[in-house]
Amino acid sequence: MKLTLHIWRQSDVHAKGQFETYVLDDLDSHMSVPEMLDHLNDKLIKERKDPIAFDSDCREGICGQCGFVINGHVLSPEEHATTCQTHLRSFKDGDVLYLEPFRARAFPIKKDLCVDRKALDRIIAKGGYISVNTGQAPEANGILISHDQAERAFDAAACIGCGACVAVCKNASAALFTSAKISHLVLLPQGKPEAKMRTIAMVEQMDKEGFGACTFTEACEAVCPQSISISHIVMMNREYWKSV
Repeated sequence: MKLTLHIWRQSDVHAKGQFETYVLDDLDSHMSVPEMLDHLNDKLIKERKDPIAFDSDCREGICGQCGFVINGHVLSPEEHATTCQTHLRSFKDGDVLYLEPFRARAFPIKKDLCVDRKALDRIIAKGGYISVNTGQAPEANGILISHDQAERAFDAAACIGCGACVAVCKNASAALFTSAKISHLVLLPQGKPEAKMRTIAMVEQMDKEGFGACTFTEACEAVCPQSISISHIVMMNREYWKSV
């Protein structure tokens, strides 16, 4: 395959970035997008040029760290897919691709396609856990939880913190991420004792980080690789107003 790549290059958070063009004519359609960048970086290194910086870890669609924007599509032009699970067969021979980092005030650009997602970690640190010394694993039937309730909690807990919801939102809101981390604990008996404190602390930290407000455009749900429902945002709002 032959692809023309316009890739955002930016040396650090304070530098002025720009698109640089690369033409590759020896690509395999079975390559993933990160593998394509690896291939390009091999060429750049041999030419003693600065390789393109991009986040990449599991390459199995689990961690979400590889995410960036491809031709205006957050993460991937494929539906509910991560960047590393997007293969070149999704494009046509001769296509032109624009690759750029997530654009959000709370996600400063570290270099090229890499952004700093520590704001999401700081939200989790404010209460996305249960503070209890559990000791040994409890008896499975000791706390009765309905199958439906357990499935709803698991669906929320599936959030991988990729930040796609922030990148696609016109307000750069982290409401879907924060609500998923709040509601999966609210739905379980173990999370209820700290529910009020957790909700207030995490929502206030979300606002402190500079994320925008949610206006329910549902764009976040549309791009989420885990298909997390915006119904969790409703639950977060309800829990917050109950708590303040």
